[in-house]
Amino acid sequence: MSALILVLVGVASGVTTALFGFGGGFVAVPVLVWADAALGDDATRVAVATSSVLMVVAAAVATASTPRAVVAELRGSRRLLGLLAVGGVLGAVAARHVPGDAIAVGFVAYLLLTIVAVTVRPGFLEEGVDGARPIGPGAGIPIGSVAAFLGVGGSVVTVPLMRRNGHRMAVATALANPLTLAVALPATAVFLLCSGGRPAGAGAGFVGAVDLRAAAALLVGSLPVIVLLRRRGPRLSDRAHARWYVGLLVVVTVAMTASLLR
Repeated sequence: MSALILVLVGVASGVTTALFGFGGGFVAVPVLVWADAALGDDATRVAVATSSVLMVVAAAVATASTPRAVVAELRGSRRLLGLLAVGGVLGAVAARHVPGDAIAVGFVAYLLLTIVAVTVRPGFLEEGVDGARPIGPGAGIPIGSVAAFLGVGGSVVTVPLMRRNGHRMAVATALANPLTLAVALPATAVFLLCSGGRPAGAGAGFVGAVDLRAAAALLVGSLPVIVLLRRRGPRLSDRAHARWYVGLLVVVTVAMTASLLR
């Protein structure tokens, strides 16, 4: 039954990845904390590590399914991508040395701050315009570090930032996937190679802190949905798209809080 639930969650993750630029971390972390609850304090660490694997695969598939004209907007962003990767390594290393409960609390706190920021600060809920500004390379390390440490993916930072820079939601969420890939690839390498072995009490199917069986079930549900929606997704107005994004942030915050309080 838990495998079926993970596949269904994967479907939801595929929808959010394709339409909103996030899914591996935001949707998967609360569910993985629940799925691996028997590991105790290590459950959150496993959830963050496993979500990194999900983000690599899902972001790669979503990027490959995005029109080249949209991805081409990242031309000249090599320095930003490199610094995102550096931040991903730093965040993943830091996550290895922090208690799982602290990461979970940080996850919820960051979501709450993001919800407040996108609803109170001007720019996010307003109509996007042409001639948007790119993200500066100086934001690469902070974005990568926070994203990898909390397992949320870069989209929770990059999408609001791109909105404030004038991007339309359709473009901001599409570009979030290759930016997330730049963070998740090195972070996943850290989790796979330097996690210090399986958590105490973990069964078969773990590589370091990564729960490969849970990751596989989530990907079975998510990948077909990502490809389908990237090619034939629904058309949302820019403002409606932004409001749905905020609504999903609220849902994930409630889900993660419930996981902590149970």
